[in-house]
Amino acid sequence: MKAKTLPPGLHRDTLAVRTALPASQWGENSEALYLTSGFVQPDAETSARRFANPQEGYTYGRTSNPTVSSFEQRLAAMEGTEAAIATATGMAAILLLGMGLLKAGAHVICSRSVFGSTLNLFAKEFGKFGVASTFVAQTDLQEWQAAVRPETRLLFAETPTNPLTDLCDIRALADVAHNAGALLAVDNCFCSPALQRPTELGADLVIHSGTKYLDGQGRVMAGAICGPEKMIADVFAPIVRTAGMTLAPFNAWVVLKGLETLGIRMRAQCANALAIAHFLESHPAVTRVYYPGLESHPQHALAMKQQSGLGGAVVSFDVRGSDPDTLRRHAFKVIDSVEVISIATNLGDTKSIISHSATTSHGRLSEQQRQAAGIGQGLIRLAVGLEHGDDIKADLARGLDKL
Repeated sequence: MKAKTLPPGLHRDTLAVRTALPASQWGENSEALYLTSGFVQPDAETSARRFANPQEGYTYGRTSNPTVSSFEQRLAAMEGTEAAIATATGMAAILLLGMGLLKAGAHVICSRSVFGSTLNLFAKEFGKFGVASTFVAQTDLQEWQAAVRPETRLLFAETPTNPLTDLCDIRALADVAHNAGALLAVDNCFCSPALQRPTELGADLVIHSGTKYLDGQGRVMAGAICGPEKMIADVFAPIVRTAGMTLAPFNAWVVLKGLETLGIRMRAQCANALAIAHFLESHPAVTRVYYPGLESHPQHALAMKQQSGLGGAVVSFDVRGSDPDTLRRHAFKVIDSVEVISIATNLGDTKSIISHSATTSHGRLSEQQRQAAGIGQGLIRLAVGLEHGDDIKADLARGLDKL
């Protein structure tokens, strides 16, 4: 189950193409897709050994699969971690994180600006089992520090956040976590390892929704945790085997192939997003643009240092309006006027996607939670794809020019 041997010091773009299990006896150049739920064992003794130690070989699809292993090894290589474990979705990866690290009486500190489902998972679902969560301002390091308790076990952050693109200083946050005897987990969905490697800045674990940029074409659901080999094997793998949050081989193969073009896609989408952000910033119907690549972003300098000098491919913006009802009506008008951009809630696709965060990704939160997270009725999130930038600008202008 080891990856094929590659020379040291390879660039992430090369690892994205070459890291995988060795080819089968047939010598395929494109990694094989193993669609099977079970694996035939040569004898009872080998079967017993492999069931006792899944790292030695494949037994059953819920435990492991060669295609899934290739995806895990490739993603770990790109993130610069010892190992990775795949899950059915990105939210399943966060669920796995909590199940592996937390128990009744434990305490989590989390940014209040993260994805709505993440907020609900920590506040509601983990709360049912006696895990306490404190939600703090993403950018206020002192607030993170002040929230630390003796029972704090985990700090969880997205950087940048969804949808306001707030950053946290990963290295500084890692120091807060480690001084408290806790772990820092970073959701790297918006940047991907093409732009940012959180463990190089002190994070202990990296979370991924492979559904987004890792796949890159909006085809399948996937998730993963990247981190130390011992923790992956001893803490998280047994839970995946027992709970069944397994990534399907076909989905693993799709994301595995998506990783091969991750670097080139991200660079192109980031360039597109920067041009769109400048366009929006100059439009009179827009009151504010949230994009780390803009010099007006309050954490622009940190983004340039932490994200390989690129701002990412998600641009959010507020439209003009005098009250919440007007703001929502104006936001809907802009969204409903597009003829090229897709109205959907995913991101990371080669196709640009537009959405109204207050009624989609954060729609299940209370108004108080939305306000605390900075999600107003006039906020629009645009996940920039690979269409020509002029066409995206013209599509947005159809609605903005009417306000």
